[in-house]
Amino acid sequence: MKRIMLFSTLMIMAVILSGCMYPKEELTQNQVPYKDQIKAVQSAVDDFQKDNGGILPIKTKEAETPIYQKYPIDFKKIAPKYIAEPPGNAYESGGIFQYVLVNEETNPTVKLLDLRMAETIRDINLRIRTNGYPPYKTQLAKNVYSLDYSKLGFKKAPYAVSPFTNQNLSFVITGDAEVYVDYRPDLYQILKKTGKEPKPGEDIRSILVDNSMFVPAYSLPYTIDSKTKEPIFLEK
Repeated sequence: MKRIMLFSTLMIMAVILSGCMYPKEELTQNQVPYKDQIKAVQSAVDDFQKDNGGILPIKTKEAETPIYQKYPIDFKKIAPKYIAEPPGNAYESGGIFQYVLVNEETNPTVKLLDLRMAETIRDINLRIRTNGYPPYKTQLAKNVYSLDYSKLGFKKAPYAVSPFTNQNLSFVITGDAEVYVDYRPDLYQILKKTGKEPKPGEDIRSILVDNSMFVPAYSLPYTIDSKTKEPIFLEK
């Protein structure tokens, strides 16, 4: 019995040490978005589409899948014929990004979805299920609320690091208990930076997409306030 316990302990230590000793170069490759990698995947997608009568190399998702998560690239369809292998930062290679397509009908364009947000959302959802109900705190808009994280066992409110601005973004929850990332601070910055003036009622998330390598994953639609011209949740 002692031998079994010793063996198990050694195995666990080996796994931990292997993670600590993982080459820094590979860790960096798994976590950093590179424009040349996106360009390589874009070229592979374009060539695949050209050779297959307009069909895109994507995985099939449910119709109700949120738009920016709806068209993930299926690397099995383009590697190794069109690209040697998935980029090191792709989920399929142990990275933190999922390669997705936007403008799939008019101009299929490769973007990145940061999967680290999903881990935090899963943690929040697990705590909500354990708690039995979502502890709503403040109503932020119609059917959109903040959460009382102390009732979920958090010592500090969880956050997501924005791939657009690197600032910390909070999470919100709907009346249907769906958790999302709040991109209002990012949208505020990009609107100031670009000087764009979208119309109230128009979903403005595309501004983030058009001006970066990323998509606003796990997001609700946003528009601008007709008076303040600041980002607000778009009410359906």
